[in-house]
Amino acid sequence: MSARPRVLLITLDRVGERMAGAAIRAWELAHVLSAHADVTLAAAEIRSVSSDAVALVEFAAHSPRALRDRVMAADVVVAQPQWPVIAGWMHRSGARVVYDLYDPETLETLELFADRPLQRRMWVHLTLDRLHDALRGGHHFLCASEKQRDLWLGALYAQRLIGPDAYDRDPSFRSVIDVVPFGLPADAVPAASGSPIRAAFPAIGPDDEIVLWNGGIWNWLDPACAVRALELLAERRPRARLVFMGGTDHPAARRASEEARRAASAAGMLDSRVFFNTRWVPYEQRADWLLEATCAVTTHREHLETRFAFRTRLLDCFWAGLPVVCTEGDELSERVRRERLGEAVPPGDAAALADALERVLAAGRGSYAGALATIAEELAWPRVAAPLVRFATAIERPSPLGGALRRPWRREAGHALRSLAYAASHDALHRAFALGRRVRDRRRA
Repeated sequence: MSARPRVLLITLDRVGERMAGAAIRAWELAHVLSAHADVTLAAAEIRSVSSDAVALVEFAAHSPRALRDRVMAADVVVAQPQWPVIAGWMHRSGARVVYDLYDPETLETLELFADRPLQRRMWVHLTLDRLHDALRGGHHFLCASEKQRDLWLGALYAQRLIGPDAYDRDPSFRSVIDVVPFGLPADAVPAASGSPIRAAFPAIGPDDEIVLWNGGIWNWLDPACAVRALELLAERRPRARLVFMGGTDHPAARRASEEARRAASAAGMLDSRVFFNTRWVPYEQRADWLLEATCAVTTHREHLETRFAFRTRLLDCFWAGLPVVCTEGDELSERVRRERLGEAVPPGDAAALADALERVLAAGRGSYAGALATIAEELAWPRVAAPLVRFATAIERPSPLGGALRRPWRREAGHALRSLAYAASHDALHRAFALGRRVRDRRRA
């Protein structure tokens, strides 16, 4: 490895003005690493952004030929578990491979396709295939919490990847898998430059209290519970208004969005007390929404995804000094309760949620400011990314836990067949995506 390593980060999400969690994480980690390495960020789509510190490369997720030379030239590659073509290049490249397991995608998939049983079975298999390939092919792994670390240590153990040699090198296994939470900007939140919530929804008055749902309305969450809580709160806090900030047009958000809209409509609150923003707020504009709100809310059901999730958009609330009312069960909700960052309530309990919202609204933002400032400082990106910097700049590189990769590991039959089928279809996918891109570019022109 050169004195200043060449690091490639890969995300399958869109990088641009409007970004979901995986793209935000890749963008922020790339910029932290740029102080220690020559960094390239490769994304499935890049729009309306530039960087002086990080080189940006676009590729098609299932037709990634533009990425191959970048992978082969890298000293370090950082990515979530990848599809077989990119994963194969990573494992054969000679680069140090760091897999980011912050998103428990295998559990998320069970919820995402809950109403499509055939697709669900297929995607669960494919997601597990990618995870197992990553566990065997990675040199290091990242996760977002100690609870997640326990999950992935169990997965490594079940795959027979925690053996005597690896254990004797480091009984703590921190040199293999360590915690890199989702972080926050190191700079203070900028001063508000406007009132975007009231500008978007003129029915919200100047004295109204804004309860902000500042993340996506994903199908594995329970936004309808927040709507029911606002209905129960109506007599006690008649000026309370619930605003869903995240876009509702994503396929993974449609079912939950429709449920929330139906609940608001049935209560006679749609567009009068409950409001839906249909487009994603640009990443650089999110602070204005957070600063205009009185408190934040997020609710989810009780399932495995909840237990191991790390609700990334709550962190923006900490950064902006916005107290949170949330459902208990995940690591961040435990901190919300323990460190007095707001309140946490049982899943599905709209009455308890309404009571918690009443208490937080009555207390006001100022009473939570000190605790929120403390956790925001703790979770600044340069601080939380320290394990990744250590992995990316290490001199010695251990073998992957799956052993030397001169030949593929023995996969179970179904996994092997699915990987072969994907590889065989790669050229067809390349041609189809290339045609689609030409059509898209002509339309844009």
